[in-house]
Amino acid sequence: MKTLNVGILAHVDAGKTSLTERLLHAVGVIDEPGSVDAGTTRTDSLPLERQRGITIRSAVVSFQIGDVTVNLIDTPGHPDFIAEVERALGVLDGAVLVVSAVEGVQAQTRVLMRTLQRLGLPTLIFVNKIDRAGADADRTLRDIAARLCAAVVPMGAVERPGTPDARFVPYADTDPALTGRLVDVLTAHDEALLTAYVEDEAAVDAPRLRTALAAQSRRALVHPVLAGSAVTGAGVEALVAALTELLPATSGAADAPVSGTVFKVERGPAGEKLAYVRLFGGTLRTRDRVPAGPAHQPKVTGIELFDQGAAVRAEAVTAGRIAILRGLDHLRVGDPVGAPPPGGRRHFPPPTLETVVLPQRPGDRGALHAALTQLAEQDPLINVRQDPIRREISVSLYGEVQKEVIQAVLADDHGVAVTFRETTTVHVERVVGVGAAVEFIGVPPNPFLATVGLRVEPGPPGSGPTFRLGVELGSMPPAFFAAVEETVHETLRQGPHGWQVLDCVVTMTHSGYWARQSHSHGTFDKSMSSTAGDFRNLTPLVLMAALQQAGTRVAEPMHHFRLEVPADALGAVLPVLAGLDAVPRQTTAQGAAYVVAGDIPAGRVHALEQRLPSLTRGEGLLESTFDHHRPVRGAAPVRERWDHDPTDRRKYLLAVVRRVAGRREG
Repeated sequence: MKTLNVGILAHVDAGKTSLTERLLHAVGVIDEPGSVDAGTTRTDSLPLERQRGITIRSAVVSFQIGDVTVNLIDTPGHPDFIAEVERALGVLDGAVLVVSAVEGVQAQTRVLMRTLQRLGLPTLIFVNKIDRAGADADRTLRDIAARLCAAVVPMGAVERPGTPDARFVPYADTDPALTGRLVDVLTAHDEALLTAYVEDEAAVDAPRLRTALAAQSRRALVHPVLAGSAVTGAGVEALVAALTELLPATSGAADAPVSGTVFKVERGPAGEKLAYVRLFGGTLRTRDRVPAGPAHQPKVTGIELFDQGAAVRAEAVTAGRIAILRGLDHLRVGDPVGAPPPGGRRHFPPPTLETVVLPQRPGDRGALHAALTQLAEQDPLINVRQDPIRREISVSLYGEVQKEVIQAVLADDHGVAVTFRETTTVHVERVVGVGAAVEFIGVPPNPFLATVGLRVEPGPPGSGPTFRLGVELGSMPPAFFAAVEETVHETLRQGPHGWQVLDCVVTMTHSGYWARQSHSHGTFDKSMSSTAGDFRNLTPLVLMAALQQAGTRVAEPMHHFRLEVPADALGAVLPVLAGLDAVPRQTTAQGAAYVVAGDIPAGRVHALEQRLPSLTRGEGLLESTFDHHRPVRGAAPVRERWDHDPTDRRKYLLAVVRRVAGRREG
């Protein structure tokens, strides 16, 4: 049995959830397609999804097409939930990118297509809403070729667009409208086909072109374009046929070592954790122990497979399939199951905004932290962190809509009412020079039984923080080196200005310890013996001193934007861009409009989105995505610390030495 895992992706409101319903109806899984407006769709199961008519969490449904089991993953379209799309991308064999025939290519459509192309993920394009007033399939096709990808092949024609009777008529294999386009596109990637066509056009007949189309589509070299309506069902049968003909189904190696990844986590009715896993290799059975690291060998207590639109109990899951596994309580989104599968890198940038979540009732603080910890299982990128001193809880965000979702989920599922502080931008710090510091054991003012010397210097862009040893590995017990390395990474989460320090190399230059001391009667003397805690407590002081000597520069996240505005609105838009500290790099005339491209601080994007409709009579189109960090201009912003602040030695020692002394005296 073959399996095809397909994602439905689109800009918000392009109709992908409605298309999922229509596909389920077309293959006989449901009797009537559900409605997004009525809140009756199969995949939008959260109350907030049905209330707002948007997809927030990815959902999986399954059906059969011949001998192929198709797992269809409906993903969010709103950019605030791009993390859900990212998790789905890692488990897909192919994708259907939905484009509205009314609005055409939109901001998120371009972001998604660029990512699909970068991953080499085979993609069909479906032009939806051909029955809606204002639909223009020909204009949309030109838009797709110009703004998404030139290597597209229209698989049919749209008749009576913009009316309830609109329909999609697939081209016959011998139709010159199809064969001519196939020759143009396919020969660009197939030298043998090009040679055969030049030598004898008749040799390149319709069956050969169709075979070549399927092969190149499965390799993501070309992208077939179909059209239809999720509301009326027009064109959906052609899409169903194209799924298995033009996208690559897989069978996987059932006898290979177990290898999979967790791409979604939910809680069941009794609070049990449900892990959605794509298995790339091997076979997992109920009661199998899952290799998940040296310290964890949890047992699978239940397996559910997706079948005809529902999740059903099963005894095993084989390579290629998606399953819900029970019993893996320690797993989080992104964790491997067995051997890590290939890939796994990030496809989208991390969140660039953050906010503090405040319980409306002070007594709910503990419940709030527990609830957000559960939410972090489903979405690790919200990056829940609590200030141990002020006990304030912060989360990371992609946008303002995420606040509404978090607020609704906390109230509905956990009974915790919350408010938020104003959203702020997440800055970073970069090391600008070389700095070094060392503190020796037994030499004041070092109160810890450890010697730690560290040198810090800039690292290559994008390399992250790197820890290296400049001393002999055998000069100390491994646990002490591990304590230093772990503490270095933890300390770098808050640099001298309170922001995470990126792209630096930290080298341990000095080390020393006092070996385990015992009295004559064999009693361990804590006051004269080094412990890992001494290294954990001393390392922040040494590292912060090295960072302050090297110097760090605070940088803010910058988005690259593309803004399309009517020609007569350009004069009003440009001063607003300047006022938002945006830097236009290029302005291009495009028919009766202008396209402005440039850079804008991430913290100003929301303000531009709010002002754009009034500036452009609702005709402005904005797309933006994180591009780079830029050194801030003027005074560097400082974030309040949530640790014991190693930049203030006296304050730090008052907090830490008192705790250490209390432990040793006990």
